[in-house]
Amino acid sequence: MALAQLSIAPTGMRLHEWIALERGYFQDAGIEPKVRWDIVSGIMSSWQGKQYLERPQDQPFVGAAEPVDIINHCSWGSVCNAGAGLGKFVPDAYGVARWAIYVRPESSILAPEDLADVPIAVGMRAGSHFNVPYRLESILPLDRIKTVNVGGFGARLSALLSGEVEASSLLDPQISMAEQLGLRRVIGNTFKTLWVVPPGADRLLVDAYFRVLQRADADLDLDPDSCLPLWRFSIPEEFQDRAWDFSQFDTGERFFYEALERDEFEEILEAAQRWGLDDFMQTRAYEDLALPLSV
Repeated sequence: MALAQLSIAPTGMRLHEWIALERGYFQDAGIEPKVRWDIVSGIMSSWQGKQYLERPQDQPFVGAAEPVDIINHCSWGSVCNAGAGLGKFVPDAYGVARWAIYVRPESSILAPEDLADVPIAVGMRAGSHFNVPYRLESILPLDRIKTVNVGGFGARLSALLSGEVEASSLLDPQISMAEQLGLRRVIGNTFKTLWVVPPGADRLLVDAYFRVLQRADADLDLDPDSCLPLWRFSIPEEFQDRAWDFSQFDTGERFFYEALERDEFEEILEAAQRWGLDDFMQTRAYEDLALPLSV
């Protein structure tokens, strides 16, 4: 039987796609994956000077690049992108990923309160951006929470190390990288991610893809040590010459094959509105933004 072609763009925050590629899980599920390395490398790179809809992850959905079948963003970004016409979010499953703000060890920033009016390096309207008001709004007034668009995670880590910024919003595996580089965490927590697909996505193929991620997630529980070296695929080019001890890295984002609750969708939308990050949305109706649940 011929394998179904699936164009994927892993974010690099999790190991699941790398595990599945290494161990043939996609083929076992009837899928022939095509990794969009152009998008993967773009997600890691600098986005300075780029506007929303010009980011690497936007290009397949605005017709500026070859289409992609499935991609993953933070929950707020997925909902807002769907509202802006950049595909539909899939409510069947979600990821739980880590987030943290780091500073250099000599920084005078010692607590979250010290981040008031400090520009924090983020990737515009992506997980590193949305997480900043999400975690700081209970500590600081929104008008004192400042962000600066640096771009992908390699760029944000480089900007922090070079002194271009005083603080940087990081995800995995940059969090583990920051720890090995001796950087200091100011605040950290977790957040949910959601997958985005074109409006006409093959429902059965999306489900098969999720079963692959579920199988890879089980490997992370059963034998994480065999999986951790695969972080090498998520290291940005500018950091590949360093001797990383992957055995000390976290397992990264985890996968849950469970539906996102409808009230959580409403919370996501309300938060994006409160932060002023929903302004590109053309519609806010759940039925317009979500791919119908599988049956």
